[in-house]
Amino acid sequence: MDYNKSAKEIIELIGGEENIHHVIHCMTRLRFNLHDNNKVDRKKLEKVEGVMGTNISGDQFQIIIGNDVPKVYNAILGNSSIKADSNSKKSRKNKNVINAIFDVISGVFTPILPAIAGAGMIKGILAIALTFGWLSDKSQVYTILNAIGDGAFYFLPILLAVSAARKFGSNVYVAATIAAALLHPTLTALLGAGKPIAFFGIPVTAVTYSSTVIPILLAIWIAAYIEKWVDRIIPSMFKLILVPTLTILIIVPVTLIAVGPIGSIIGNWLSLGVGVLFEHGWIFAGLILGGTWSLIIMTGMHYAFIPIAMNNLATKGYDVILPSMFMANLGQAGAAFAVSLRSKNKSFKSLAMTTSLTAVMGITEPAMYGVNMRLKKPFIGGLIGGAVGGAYYSAVGVKYFILGGNVGLPGIASFIGETFVLAVLGLPIAFAAGAIATYIMGFKDLESEEGADSSVSDEKTADNHLDLVVAAEQVYSPIKGEVRPLTEVNDTTFSSGIMGKGFAIQPEEGKVVSPVTGKITTIFKTKHAIGITSDNGAEILIHVGIDTVKLNGKHFTSYVKDGDFVEIGDTLVTFDIDAIKAEGYDLITPVIITNPDRYQSINPVKEGKVNSSEAFIALLV
Repeated sequence: MDYNKSAKEIIELIGGEENIHHVIHCMTRLRFNLHDNNKVDRKKLEKVEGVMGTNISGDQFQIIIGNDVPKVYNAILGNSSIKADSNSKKSRKNKNVINAIFDVISGVFTPILPAIAGAGMIKGILAIALTFGWLSDKSQVYTILNAIGDGAFYFLPILLAVSAARKFGSNVYVAATIAAALLHPTLTALLGAGKPIAFFGIPVTAVTYSSTVIPILLAIWIAAYIEKWVDRIIPSMFKLILVPTLTILIIVPVTLIAVGPIGSIIGNWLSLGVGVLFEHGWIFAGLILGGTWSLIIMTGMHYAFIPIAMNNLATKGYDVILPSMFMANLGQAGAAFAVSLRSKNKSFKSLAMTTSLTAVMGITEPAMYGVNMRLKKPFIGGLIGGAVGGAYYSAVGVKYFILGGNVGLPGIASFIGETFVLAVLGLPIAFAAGAIATYIMGFKDLESEEGADSSVSDEKTADNHLDLVVAAEQVYSPIKGEVRPLTEVNDTTFSSGIMGKGFAIQPEEGKVVSPVTGKITTIFKTKHAIGITSDNGAEILIHVGIDTVKLNGKHFTSYVKDGDFVEIGDTLVTFDIDAIKAEGYDLITPVIITNPDRYQSINPVKEGKVNSSEAFIALLV
């Protein structure tokens, strides 16, 4: 591979050097902050030698390279005036207010989803127990289980306060105290007594804060500014006492008098509006939302629906918005399946079938971006599938009871409740509608183009491995934890197989050991990812966590360097699991064979729990 040539092409196709505000790289990809993402020619860029794919995450444009990313990165710096990890160029792009709002919503809600999902699952199980008469709602067992399941929803403002404070850069414990004050039983009783309330003569509107979303988000947002303002004017010797005291004394009354009522009104009207739409819009509400949900996700506007859905779940016990996302995903899965049936190109047929299956499992990006949008008409077929499924869900009144992280087949438990059977029937309806629409409309196959691309790809692979002879071997587990399929990794670079084949591990301890005897080919400076080549020729990537590159090495300790020779079980890296989780990062760790074309099969040796240095993956030639 000619790194300088590829670097020059990347710079040109990304809109030129003047379009680059900032560039860094992680273990597998170049991460660009551009002045204008619309100047990028993604189609040509993805054909550049060494480029495996592209992705946009927030405002960041990513180019997936793989193990050669440091060399391409250095070539980019060498062929431009861009400085390493520099932010010296001032962006000409003003921060989009809508994007900023969606970024805040995403950043606040993502860390608390596991707690909400777990509590929601308990409520779902309890609902089933009541439905089948296994429990009485008068029993003490029910009372205890109901408190366990409902606790996260009743005290949702405290969870949101902590998460929002982290996002806004304020003190999380002060934020939790503010939320706790609003939920205090004495204050709750006062607000619910039905009598006029005043604070130093200023009227206080009676609002119930338990299970609410928007009031606390507004309160903590304002509290962050108050805290910073107070911190600037208070002398250093008094900051520890006076900053939190004044922040709490100011924001709680302000919330009771103005912020809370406004936030409550906004939240109630949003929920009411959606409720009216689905109650009186009949099939058209689901048809419109199901048919446009994929487009909504592409714009990032789906984050705007999260507070509404969570407010519905917290106040009503169910939601009618999120089911449409399931329908949209199954519609795209069906469209990709139809492509696999009609395409004459063997490699593209295989890709379409694989991405269809991953979309059924809730990971739609590979199918949507890699297949359907690439051919255009199948994407429309997927939208039709989502619309048909959404119309069905609206017609039969499907309800979503448990907030989970998956919107595919593994997330079907989210529908556990009175409409569960109807919800399950909707999945094949959306899939079939998307497949039939795509099959009937047809599409322009990429046979000739893909054939040319495939031959080029084969040639590159042959060049890359010209002097490499591999042998069958076992790869041992680098981490103690639970084995997971790559499809469960919340990063399409890994889950779609772009980087290679393998499996993931959910760590139970913060220690990475060598899975083979071989040589350290790359250890990234942030220590979160390691590349190893075994003595038998296996190229292995161990990537600890998702987006942990942003920690810049914090909470990681490395014990090896590039070029070191290691044996099975040698310690490579240690990391602080609790500290990394506390910062909101997913620690699921992909273990990827990045030269899978050299093997006939890559199979798991161990499923479920696995200890470090225990047989993990079998490579057969």
